[in-house]
Amino acid sequence: MKPHTRPAHSPIKIILAMAFVIACWAYSPTGIHIGLQAYDPGHLALLRFLIASAFMAVVAAFKGISLPRLRDLPLLMVLGFFAVSLHHVVLNIGQQHVSAGASSVLAQSTPLFSTLLARFVFKDSVSFWRWGCIVAGLVGVVIVVAGDRGLGSVDVHGWLILLAALSWSFYFALQKHQTGRYDGLTLVCYTVWSGTALLLIYLPGLAGQVVSAPAHVQWAVMALGVFPSALAYLAWAFVLAHVDLSRASVTLYLIPPTAMAMAAYALGEQPTLMVGVGALVVLISVLALNLERRAAVTSVRPAQP
Repeated sequence: MKPHTRPAHSPIKIILAMAFVIACWAYSPTGIHIGLQAYDPGHLALLRFLIASAFMAVVAAFKGISLPRLRDLPLLMVLGFFAVSLHHVVLNIGQQHVSAGASSVLAQSTPLFSTLLARFVFKDSVSFWRWGCIVAGLVGVVIVVAGDRGLGSVDVHGWLILLAALSWSFYFALQKHQTGRYDGLTLVCYTVWSGTALLLIYLPGLAGQVVSAPAHVQWAVMALGVFPSALAYLAWAFVLAHVDLSRASVTLYLIPPTAMAMAAYALGEQPTLMVGVGALVVLISVLALNLERRAAVTSVRPAQP
C-alpha cells in the first residue's frame, strides 16, 4: 500500500494563495463597515450571501459536486446556521459600533472558544497549558473591547463580535463530523446555500435598499460576496491540499494587522494603544494554543513522508 502524499505544487503558487486568503478575509471588516452605510445588518448578510451562493453555484456547475444525503440535510442546515446566518448577522450588528480593526482581532478568538467547547460540550481533556492560553486570550479580548471606544464606553456590540466567533467555533466543531462524507468544495457549497436560505427571512425590504444604495457601497458588498465569502474558501482549500493545517493556520495571524491597515486606508481608522496591546495578547495566546496542539500531534503521530 502506497503512503498518502500531497501532490507536489509550486511553493510560489501556495504562497500567493495564502496571501490571497489573508487579503480577502482581512477585507471583510472594512467591507462590512462600508456596507452598513446603506444596509441594515440582516439585509447586508442576505445580499452578501445571495452573491456568494450564485458564485458558488457557477463553481459547482463547472467542478461538479455530489448530492447531499437525505439524512445529512438537518446537519447541513445547522452548519449553515452557525457559519453563515447567525455568525454574519451578529457580526454585522456588532460592527455597527466596533471598529474594523478591533473586529478582526476579536474574530481571531475562535480557537479559544473551540477549546472551551471541546472541554465542556465534547468532554475532551484540556491541558494546563491550554487553560493558561484561554485565560490570557480572554484577558486580551477584554482589553480590545474596552480599548476600542475607551474604558468608560464598553457596550454589548463588542461582545456580539465574540458571539459571532463562538458561532464559528460551533461550525468548526460540527464540521469535523462531515469531513469524511463530503469533499471541501461540496461542504462549503451546501453550508453557504443552507445559510443563505435561512437568511431569506430578511428578504422583505432588500430590493428597496439595493435601489437606494450608492455605487461605492454596491461594489463593496459585491466584493464581500465574491472574495471573502467564496473565492477565499476555494483558495484556502487549495492551500490545505498542499500544506498541513497547523502550518497554514499560522499565516492567518497576519489577518488582523492586514485588516487594520486596510481600515486605516479605506475608513481612516486609527487603532488605540489598548487595542494594539489586546491584539498582541490575543494573537500570542491563540498562537501558543495552536503550537501546543501541533506539538501534541507530532508526539503521537509519525511525520508524513
